[in-house]
Parts: sequence; C-alpha cells; structure tokens
Amino acid sequence: MSSRFRPGNKLAAIPLFPLPQVVLFPGALLPLHVFELRYRAMIEDCLEGSRLLSVVHFDPEAPVDEFGHPPLSPVAGVGEVIESRRLPNGRYDIVVAGRARVRLVELPFDPPYRRADLEVLQPTSEHVDASEFQALRVVTRDILQDVRATHPGFDLSVPSDEDAGRIVDWCAHYLILDRVLRQKLLETLDVGQRLRLCLEGLLEQRAAPSSQRESN
Repeated sequence: MSSRFRPGNKLAAIPLFPLPQVVLFPGALLPLHVFELRYRAMIEDCLEGSRLLSVVHFDPEAPVDEFGHPPLSPVAGVGEVIESRRLPNGRYDIVVAGRARVRLVELPFDPPYRRADLEVLQPTSEHVDASEFQALRVVTRDILQDVRATHPGFDLSVPSDEDAGRIVDWCAHYLILDRVLRQKLLETLDVGQRLRLCLEGLLEQRAAPSSQRESN
C-alpha cells in the first residue's frame, strides 16, 4: 500500500464524484463514463494532479442545498485513476482503483465540483469467525455459478485470498446489489461484523425473487 493511504493519513482537497448507486471499496476496480461538463473538468484536474478522487454515495431522494447538492455520506472510498481515455466528444472513459476507506470533511463549494479533506480510516479485525468466512466463500461461489449458467461469457472470479477483509470488500463491491447495504458495509470498520453483514445480505439476495433483485 502506498504510504499516502496509511490509516490516519490526511488527503487534502480531493475531488468528489457523487454517485447515487455506486460505492467504491478498497481493492476494487470501477469503470466510469464521465459526461457532465463539471466532471470532465474534474477528471482533467485529477489527471494533471494526484490522480485521486473520492466516489461518494448519496441518497437521490434527499433534499438539496442552494447549489443543487444533496448531502453526502460521511464515509466514502478514495480511488486512483489508473486508466483514462478522452473521447472525441470531450467525454472520458476512466478506470478507478479503490485504495482506502476515508472520512470526509467537505470544503466550501468552489465551482465546478465539490471537494473534501479526507482522513484514511483504519479497519479492525478483532475476531473473524472461520465458519462464517467459509460460508461466505461457498455462497459467493454459488452466486458466480448461477450467473455463469445464464451468461456463459461471465468471467468474474473470487480472488484466492485468505485476507477476510479483502474478500468481504470484493464481495460487497461486485456482488451486493442493494446500494444502502453496500454503503453500510463500507462504513463497517470491524471486519468480523462486515463479514457477517455481507454474508447475510448475499443469502437474502440469493433467496429473493429475481424481480426484487433487479429492482435494487
């Protein structure tokens, strides 16, 4: 891990990319198509600077302020733009690699986009239940098999990693459909609790009718 993402480190004036359905987890890859003018400007500044941005979840039904901005979740993912392509129409295709969980202190609005000072958070792992970790691996394998049965070209595979925190974050980013649960998982610093929440969410998700899963 780069020294700038060590727990407790501060990251100053990082651009914010608010997205209502997206939560960025450490270790995950997030492809994005950037089309709004303000966020094109943000990406240009990002690429010329630290290449860091924070993907921040918000409630799309929340009231907005005088700038038309909804309140943002206080915990977000910070990521690094590792690939970028500027399209002929000025839009961007980018890939953001999740680097850390962070707590936001938003700065006064300086158009055209929002910024915040960030503090890198420290996950804890006082107790991870081995049987729950194994159960998570099993249900993850079953979900991926279900997807491949209907989409043979699907090639996503769970990492062969023994670090419970990294596996849970992978599952939360790629497999959990409910945006509220994804945000809750991001905010849960204790790895054992996060594992349990993720496992319960995946079991409920798999048992739900397909129409209900799609609505999330």
